[in-house]
Amino acid sequence: MGIARVGMLSEDAAMIEITLGRLALSLLPILVVGWISYRWSGRTGTLSLATGRMVVQLFLIGYVLSFLFGVRSPWVALGVVLFMIAVSAWIAIRTVRVRRWDSYRDALLAIGIGGGLIYALIIFGVIAVDPWYEPKYAISLSGMIFANAMTAVTLSAERYDAEREGGRSMEHARNTAWNAALIPQVNAFLAVGLVALPGIMTGQVIAGADPMEAVRYQIMVMAMVMGSAGLAVAIFLVRRVQGEARAGAVA
Repeated sequence: MGIARVGMLSEDAAMIEITLGRLALSLLPILVVGWISYRWSGRTGTLSLATGRMVVQLFLIGYVLSFLFGVRSPWVALGVVLFMIAVSAWIAIRTVRVRRWDSYRDALLAIGIGGGLIYALIIFGVIAVDPWYEPKYAISLSGMIFANAMTAVTLSAERYDAEREGGRSMEHARNTAWNAALIPQVNAFLAVGLVALPGIMTGQVIAGADPMEAVRYQIMVMAMVMGSAGLAVAIFLVRRVQGEARAGAVA
């Protein structure tokens, strides 16, 4: 099957170039957030590090994607996907203070399986891109899928541990963590089209695509984000409860 059709760009459609000077203006709000963080918590290290990494990583990935988009190899696409899974699993457990390697294994399986199933559904079923490793789709969509699964797993791990430290049962902690982890996705569903025009839809409209075509892509993205987040969190929490139960039985 052929690649799903995107609305044709209009002849006068063109992206407005953002110069480095104007780009610097967009970082000013981060300085305000950093100042507030310093006044209220006395720390800005995490925000400063995250901001620096964000800027450097995005510039680097721009060069990397320029190269990868010219390489049409299934092995390259698969390698990039596996790298994303490995890194996202490590970032997902950054708030975990105990049994970090066990937690990493659980996050790796959760994001790999949960996100991987959704990735396969989108690439082979919804878009049916041919070949499947077309970089524009295989790499771009994998980033959205695994990043959202990563964030959801982080929220679930943090909330589960907090509930258990508060003396709650494993079942209660699991259920609470599940609900908390999906709050961003549920909020996004409720707000889309009313409060927010999400990234991929905005990008396509700015680039000149037919708004109705952009809407179809956005529905696909919202569904895959919820699916990957939900499956990843479910797998992670099941393994977390099983691991804790086994540890308690041994003790």
